[in-house]
Amino acid sequence: MKFKLIVASVSDEVTDAIVDAARAEGATGCTVVTSARGQGLKKTKTFFGLDLSGARDVVLIIVEQHLSRRILERISEAGGFDDRPGTGVAVMIDVEDAVGLGSQIHTLQSEIEDEI
Repeated sequence: MKFKLIVASVSDEVTDAIVDAARAEGATGCTVVTSARGQGLKKTKTFFGLDLSGARDVVLIIVEQHLSRRILERISEAGGFDDRPGTGVAVMIDVEDAVGLGSQIHTLQSEIEDEI
């Protein structure tokens, strides 16, 4: 079984929406790293040296490759990445090897059996 890693940097108000969207498309879990910082095309404003940009989260989702594109597109829709600038960005990376997914592999095999 081959996997992809979806890494999404999102504003914290859309984190739950993209996690729910990923689960609805077949993701079996994720890791959310909170309080990340990022910058886009325009530098964020500060107030006496304090950053005024909203909090960001980094969401890490390991998914089976057959489900990966569908999940990536769905989280983009749920987060409004293309509709609202600054909401988030997601990339997908090949995973060469992974451990600790034994309990999820059985679930994934039954879910994607028809697609393979």
